[in-house]
Amino acid sequence: MKREAPVPEAMRDTYEWLANATDEVCRHHLNDEYALLARQMAGALARKRPSPLASGSLEAWACGILYALGRVNFLFDRTDAPYLSAEQLCSVFRVSKSNGAARAKRIEDALRIRVFDPRWTLPSRLSDNATAWLIEFNGFVVDARRLPREIQEIAHRKGLIPFVT
Repeated sequence: MKREAPVPEAMRDTYEWLANATDEVCRHHLNDEYALLARQMAGALARKRPSPLASGSLEAWACGILYALGRVNFLFDRTDAPYLSAEQLCSVFRVSKSNGAARAKRIEDALRIRVFDPRWTLPSRLSDNATAWLIEFNGFVVDARRLPREIQEIAHRKGLIPFVT
């Protein structure tokens, strides 16, 4: 398990509040993987200079964190599990859907999150996330899972791929 990076003292209470709020929602509606990523995202936002978390409602930020993670991991797709609609997620935090979506957008911009972003993909879904495996090898972009194990091990040590297949 990856150890959480330290949060600046000035943002510690905010981080703790967000971690507790997202943990609670994940416990009741999502799963432990979402809780872990939500804590990591809250920490990343707390470490930004200046931190966007310094202003605005903490409920909206907590909602925005899970909303942003939900977009990366297809939380709002009813054919997938876990599933929670955007309206339900925002309702849990007592935040309007437009406010939840706006906070998610600010988070995505601040952390440069993109669709299928492997940094914010649930660990159980990484093997299915093609972008997590794309690396440049001998001048070509290739799926690292198709490369020899020795090369995968090097790519993993360098942090280019999530694990060796």
